[in-house]
Amino acid sequence: MGFLSGLLGNAAEADNEKIQAKFKDVFIPNEQVQAAFILIRDTFIFTDKRLILVDVQGTTGKKVEYLSVPYKSIKYFSVETAGTFDRDAELKIWVSNSHGPTVSKEIKKGVDIVGLQRTLAYFVLS
Repeated sequence: MGFLSGLLGNAAEADNEKIQAKFKDVFIPNEQVQAAFILIRDTFIFTDKRLILVDVQGTTGKKVEYLSVPYKSIKYFSVETAGTFDRDAELKIWVSNSHGPTVSKEIKKGVDIVGLQRTLAYFVLS
């Protein structure tokens, strides 16, 4: 799976080569996928340059938003694990010069939110 397998904990890592091929039009020349998480219909892609959040919208899934966040722009981030009554975990990312979180994603229970956070920390803090 790659050198990041240990960082991902129990989360299922997407195949980097398949993600590289599927989203080839989104990447700049020589940009390489380092890790990826597929969360139902959405995808978190960690490349050697940035974090790309692919948000599939609508019932048909034809509308897709691609949010590109360079690691150097991430000011801080937080994760909130799912509780007994709150079934969803939450990831928030603040980008430089923003007052509120730029990214706020609810993540269904069962996804390794701590592994996702650990991978984000690896790229932001390296």
